[in-house]
Amino acid sequence: MTVEKLGKILRSVAKRMHADFEQSQNFNHNGEAGTSRELLVQQFLSGYLPAHVEAVHNAEVIAANGDVSPQSDIILIDRGTPPFTNLQGFRIIPNECVYGMIEVKTNLDATQLTDACGKISKLRRMPKTAYRPISGLIPRTTTAYGTKHNYFPTSGMIVAFKSLQLETIGNHLVKWCQSRNPSEWPDSVWVIGKGHLQWGDPRTGALFRSPTAGASLFQIDADPDQDILLPLAIHLNIHFSDAWMNPLDLLPYSGATPLGKSRRTWTI
Repeated sequence: MTVEKLGKILRSVAKRMHADFEQSQNFNHNGEAGTSRELLVQQFLSGYLPAHVEAVHNAEVIAANGDVSPQSDIILIDRGTPPFTNLQGFRIIPNECVYGMIEVKTNLDATQLTDACGKISKLRRMPKTAYRPISGLIPRTTTAYGTKHNYFPTSGMIVAFKSLQLETIGNHLVKWCQSRNPSEWPDSVWVIGKGHLQWGDPRTGALFRSPTAGASLFQIDADPDQDILLPLAIHLNIHFSDAWMNPLDLLPYSGATPLGKSRRTWTI
């Protein structure tokens, strides 16, 4: 499939998302409207994420040390993730299985941006330690946020249906990031119908997969006919086509919980 054909397909998808968004504005209950918009984004992601990555709506992430994330709009996880809990669509996810998170906003302003950045920062700081090493293999690493990791670090993105002017959002984002390490910054911000914000090289203009020290924030306006979905689909592919995880070790999650009492031993 050529990029031109994919662009035409995604242009029709963008129109449908706009129509569905407009319909959701007629909902009387804000919770129902918010959920419907999160599901719109989840459905789009499910069509363009690599097959080994799953988009989960309405989830909470836990770490082996007891840390718990805020409830997140959309979590991107490995499809081999064990179903810790799945009650009425709500899931609890071990942090080791998380590849990324996406915060969905109806109308992105300074307050909503700060909320989303805070959630991304908190989740990314949670430890990923409960893995079983694979003997005989050279340990795999991923470099992101200016650091080499022995796991796949959690990506964080923001998707909005409406927002203040993209330049204004960029100003607020730069202000939020100035006092923090790049490991806490969101990877990108996407506003349907307007464009997106992404980090890049200030000398060459090349866009980065993830932010690093010295990076500049670029504003990329959407093509009026194409909207943001084609660049977002490409961005998702760059982020998650090489997502990986070592085997999950559930033993650290058991903590001090007794696993049974040894009663008898046979020696042969």
